Amino acid sequence: MLDREKVLAALKQVSDPVSGGDLMASGVVRALNVEQDAVRFVMEIPPSRADAYTRARDQAEQVLKSAGATNVSIVLTAHEEKAPPDLKPQAPKAQGPERVPGVAHIIAIASGKGGVGKSTVAANLACALAQQGRKVGLLDADVYGPSQPRMLGVSGRPASPDGKTILPLRNHGVTLMSLGLMTNDDQAVVWRGPMLMGALQQMLFQVQWGALDCLIVDLPPGTGDVQMTLAQKTQVDGALIVSTPQDVALLDARKGIDMFTQLKVPLLGMIENMSTHICSSCGHEEHVFGHGGVAAEAQKLGVPLLAEVPLHIDIRLAADGGAPIVVSQPDSAQARAFRDVANALVAEGVA
Repeated sequence: MLDREKVLAALKQVSDPVSGGDLMASGVVRALNVEQDAVRFVMEIPPSRADAYTRARDQAEQVLKSAGATNVSIVLTAHEEKAPPDLKPQAPKAQGPERVPGVAHIIAIASGKGGVGKSTVAANLACALAQQGRKVGLLDADVYGPSQPRMLGVSGRPASPDGKTILPLRNHGVTLMSLGLMTNDDQAVVWRGPMLMGALQQMLFQVQWGALDCLIVDLPPGTGDVQMTLAQKTQVDGALIVSTPQDVALLDARKGIDMFTQLKVPLLGMIENMSTHICSSCGHEEHVFGHGGVAAEAQKLGVPLLAEVPLHIDIRLAADGGAPIVVSQPDSAQARAFRDVANALVAEGVA
């Protein structure tokens, strides 16, 4: 089966007629989507070079079919657009919490520590809500480790019609903005607190989100500047806490819960990720990280346990492939766990 890495490698064989580099390095490839043996993407090009890029498109189609693609759809779009503004230090706004224009609800996805699957939960939840007909945005605010472009199968640099407003990208019915779209894959973000605060406010208020029922914010782990800025500058409807069952993860999760309590952000519920593992060979169920710790914590706090998501290789493979499990395997038990969370949020009236 064709995968995203093969597609990227194939497109790197095609020269960009303007920059002289390859198509991927030039940034003209947008909204790249790979599903089984089908490849779709958009090439945003200068209008004056349409003929040259038509030849590049034909070459790209040829190399993709040689790599194993049976269905290739490449759309050329020509826009005279300015580059989006650089995300860099800005003086934070002085006013209190405010609504993001056009966004009805904001839900923060948080964890006390890294590695518990918070971003995987955020991506699948956003797609599950979109499948229910909700208009969903996903803000990847994990600025040091932005992973949502990969998980949603989105590539390319966001454009801007005026050099100020940023036009987000979209896939699987989800509108996405991430710092990962503004930097190279191997480029580190070395920023202090004021830089993070300014960048977050730009991604909230300078992105043309449109009319959204819900904006999911994938926060970095911990209790730092990004979390505080989000809660103090925007009206957050609630937070979901993601944790694995083991005691070490729960210790940090409790700190995240206390932070939101201090910031007066309602806690919508908790999600136990990597809850159980079922052997694909023998069917034996094993609680690798323990079991029940998140449920007990949720009961103690008086908030719902929204899901117990299993530890399953298909969830990881789907995320790495750019199509979360609720998209690639919508009828699976793994996808059902994320849909249950989406149903609970819709029933609560916050999504």
